[in-house]
Amino acid sequence: MTYYRYQFGYGFPPAIKKLMIVMGAVFLLQMVVSHWINFYLGLVPVLVWKKYFLWQLFTYIFLHGGITHILFNLLALWMFGGELENYWGSKKFLFYFFFCGIGAGLCTVLFAPYQMVPVIGASGAIYGILLAFGWLFPNRPIYIYFLLPIPAKYMVIIFGLISLFSSAEGTGGGIAHLTHLGGLLFGLLYMAYPWVRQKIRREYYKRKWSQKGPGSGGYYH
Repeated sequence: MTYYRYQFGYGFPPAIKKLMIVMGAVFLLQMVVSHWINFYLGLVPVLVWKKYFLWQLFTYIFLHGGITHILFNLLALWMFGGELENYWGSKKFLFYFFFCGIGAGLCTVLFAPYQMVPVIGASGAIYGILLAFGWLFPNRPIYIYFLLPIPAKYMVIIFGLISLFSSAEGTGGGIAHLTHLGGLLFGLLYMAYPWVRQKIRREYYKRKWSQKGPGSGGYYH
């Protein structure tokens, strides 16, 4: 227990708890009503383009295709998302979660505009969480199948490559690889943005200072 508390945090942070409750409630609703809910609340790219079902970019995150699907997503959300929420705080974590989830949906709509099969699940947002975890804790060991230890950064790279090559073949086996790749992409954009902005500002001020003359009180490098 001590090992796993260190590895994945302890307890259920508030945002993680609320997300899990909402996903569980929506899954129970899916079991009660007919499958039409997947076409109305799931992400159907052709309906987003032709019928302007823009809410699907948000609602598809909370639907799942079966008990195994939701259990794995909830487990990953708790294991990796809990660590991020403790590190960032609930407000920033929730923004990042939906940024990656909606961004993954946008990638699906843009690159598969004529797809009629609904995309459902929080996997796009989960892949974004995996990327942030690997970015912030790159050397944290993750046990694949609870046996094989691998640093978090390499696990993210492996999952990203799998999604990249699989997306070239389209959606197969009921897995939306393009959505996974979109979650990774938007996660990367979010995590890299502060570093890129700082580098641009540094280069801007470096050029500005280098253009100042000797009598202007400028700096020389």
